[in-house]
Amino acid sequence: MSKTLEVMGLTGVVERLTYHSTESGYTVARLKVPKFSDLVTVVGSFANIQPGQTLRIKGYWKEHPQYGQQFNALEYTETLPATITGIQKYLGSGLIKGVGPVYAKRIVEHFGLETLEIIENETTRLIEVPGIGKKRVETISKAWVEQLAIKEVMVFLTSHNVSTTYAVKIYKKYGDKSIATVTNNPYQLSEDIFGIGFLTADKIATNIGISPWSKFRYRAGILHVLKEAAENGHCFLPQPELITGALDKLTTTEHTAEANGITAVIEDLKSTEDLIVELAGDMPLCYQPTYYHTENNLSKLVLKYLNNPITVDIERVRNWISRFTASRKISLSPQQQTAVEMAAKSRIMILTGGPGVGKTFTTKTIVALWKAMGKSIAAAAPTGRAAQRLSELTGIEALTLHRLLEFDPKTMSFKRDKHDPLPQNAIVIDETSMLDLFLAHSLLKAISKEAQILMVGDVDQLPSVGPGQVLKDLIDSGVIPLVRLTQVFRQASNSAIVTVAHQINSGTFPNIEVISDNPSSNCLLHSGGTLPEHGVQLIGELVRSFIPKQGFNPTTDLMVLSPMTRGVVGTRNLNKVLQELINPPHVNKAQVTRGDLIFRVGDRIIQLKNDYQREVFNGDLGIIDTINTEEQEVIVDFERRKVKYDYADLNEINLAFSTSIHKSQGSEYPVVILPLYMSHYMMLSRNLFYTGLTRAKKLGIIIGSNKAIAIATKNYQQQERYTRLALRLIEKDTF
Repeated sequence: MSKTLEVMGLTGVVERLTYHSTESGYTVARLKVPKFSDLVTVVGSFANIQPGQTLRIKGYWKEHPQYGQQFNALEYTETLPATITGIQKYLGSGLIKGVGPVYAKRIVEHFGLETLEIIENETTRLIEVPGIGKKRVETISKAWVEQLAIKEVMVFLTSHNVSTTYAVKIYKKYGDKSIATVTNNPYQLSEDIFGIGFLTADKIATNIGISPWSKFRYRAGILHVLKEAAENGHCFLPQPELITGALDKLTTTEHTAEANGITAVIEDLKSTEDLIVELAGDMPLCYQPTYYHTENNLSKLVLKYLNNPITVDIERVRNWISRFTASRKISLSPQQQTAVEMAAKSRIMILTGGPGVGKTFTTKTIVALWKAMGKSIAAAAPTGRAAQRLSELTGIEALTLHRLLEFDPKTMSFKRDKHDPLPQNAIVIDETSMLDLFLAHSLLKAISKEAQILMVGDVDQLPSVGPGQVLKDLIDSGVIPLVRLTQVFRQASNSAIVTVAHQINSGTFPNIEVISDNPSSNCLLHSGGTLPEHGVQLIGELVRSFIPKQGFNPTTDLMVLSPMTRGVVGTRNLNKVLQELINPPHVNKAQVTRGDLIFRVGDRIIQLKNDYQREVFNGDLGIIDTINTEEQEVIVDFERRKVKYDYADLNEINLAFSTSIHKSQGSEYPVVILPLYMSHYMMLSRNLFYTGLTRAKKLGIIIGSNKAIAIATKNYQQQERYTRLALRLIEKDTF
């Protein structure tokens, strides 16, 4: 007969964590418990636990054959700490803004066991503590009130395996409605909270008790598959692919999703117009409504320009070109001459071509012509760096597209639209390969139908990060006036980066100089063997020795571009390696931890999402200027503009000593190291290789295996993106 376990209570302060799994919650913790001379080992499932917490635990004692006596937790609640040590750890844990470890110690030393009562009822007395002024007292008081307000929410969310970081974000978003929102529709979190995806929301839904076969869950799964497709560049999915994707996403080890149920929910979504299905022959194509209407309306806008021709005296234009080139002792190639003439008479026009073919010079000449014609000109590009380059080449101020269109964070929309269009009547847009469906639509919607548009870009680069492939679709339609520059000019041909880029683009295995102590080329090959580990070692050697010897500063001049984020030579691992080389820890250098990442003062970081409140955008690069451990804030310098992040928002940034080739679009760096290995096999393609190398302005170094380089060069097949913009333009029928 088995012995009945005696369930009892235990209250203590968490001293340290021996082990804690964020996935399962399984924890081994050491608690300081009154009347016990030694720390007590507690094991069990804890959703969120950290040193300094005072826990009241129900459980039973059990003898472990190896580790001795342990208290096995069955359930627990958190209480306010009742010991000096517990209070100090609680205050310094980061839960209360304005009180870090230093001030926590001072406050507790001054008020002792009365500390929490003083903070709650007599906050103004905190000014008695040395170093605490009125401003900090106000900060602590406000933070304490907020902490009490979110306590109930935090306990509820952490009991459902939501981390403290996300619990804070959820509270900021929903306030007192947090618990109701999560209980009624946990899938809403995946739409509203950056960092929470469908899988996390699904786990919460399971904990709450939502049926795995409910229409509610199926609906969320279907929309999530479409969202993932959009993140991969698609504007729609054929219905069979949508069903297959939803089956995969909704099936778990315990429950098998049903295709019939998914099909039925798709029909429901159609009836409520949460899904638009368009037939291509017999194949139903499933769009989210915003994607369908935006693609449809974009085609109408393009056709609007094409159906509004311009009358120009072309001989007069040619005479101006002759005078302009003669006065500056320059000449235009026949292709460039055609481009300038076409820009004079076209309502909308595309100028494309690879590096060194004179896109910059041609654009500059077109801008000069437009000025001579008396036009008011606006210039813009998708990124800040690209806009800065455009300013330098045109001599007129260029803005990011978000600034040109005057994005309003309050309404989350652009002020410039069809009701309040841009005042300029000639618009130059550079790096148009980066234009996704929605940004292209917002741009054309804000341009008067009487204006002229020049779209400049390299269609052979990677397509936009966002949905669509606007530049390629516009070119493939064949209805937009187009000039493709192909002649590489003599000055550019002296650059091995340009020569190798064109070899890659033509599918020819590139002829690259092998790296040496005294290279004669600005494009070099370093054989990195077949193992990615060798590549990491070589990158370290280049950073420590070779790059500084070539006159470059690895801290400011270098970017390591990788095809992938995962793996030994993926950006995640490379960032950690490069951080230790370029910005190692120092006793006087503040740092903060986010998950398995460490951010420290001096680190280069990248913004991961558009943040319209802070006016920083996906792909923007900055340097960590200050880390304030007391205020729990990180200050980032984005090209001399300081931006503040709370610790809770650090998942919006990442280290950027290395970044993905996709993220590098629109940017240039003095030195680029480009690792290519067979571990990148799924990503190896010609346009990815070409895009990565052409980010190098002065020196490009390729390391890796010849096999990976050969595959990347030969693989012209880009991942098919599901779009219908080109077809809509060809048929001149917007359905």
